[in-house]
Amino acid sequence: MMINDVHQGIRKNKPRKRIGRGPGSGTGKTSTRGHKGWYSRSGTTNRLGYTGGQTPLARRIAKRGFNNRQFAPTVLIVNVSVLNEAFESGATVNPQTLLEKGLAKGAFDEIKILGNGDLTKKLTVEAHRFSKSAEEKITKQGGSVKRLGVPG
Repeated sequence: MMINDVHQGIRKNKPRKRIGRGPGSGTGKTSTRGHKGWYSRSGTTNRLGYTGGQTPLARRIAKRGFNNRQFAPTVLIVNVSVLNEAFESGATVNPQTLLEKGLAKGAFDEIKILGNGDLTKKLTVEAHRFSKSAEEKITKQGGSVKRLGVPG
């Protein structure tokens, strides 16, 4: 084989298979669908979870328990180190200022401040929840903590 023949005949985009175009095409007559049956007919779809008449897996497995996740509030987590970088000393941190600074992204119901990292600035922080370490770090720097009411 010659090096200039390596890519000979290789095409980037494979042409689509033209089914049902006569016996000479090789895919005429039944058009690759076979004889009879559900999938030989038009308008068929392989339904999700359908296992050919066998009891589906979703019905074979026992259902137990209850999951309350869909009703639980979505909590936005913000660390103390992030507040230290984003805000100046003496600033007020609340949901509006977090949105303005781009720290609160997506939909959320509550904001929780966590104590990961160091805080070197005096901040007034308004949030729904605080971890013990975050609350200690904020008050230690002379800042204040204000708990917001339940939203909604």
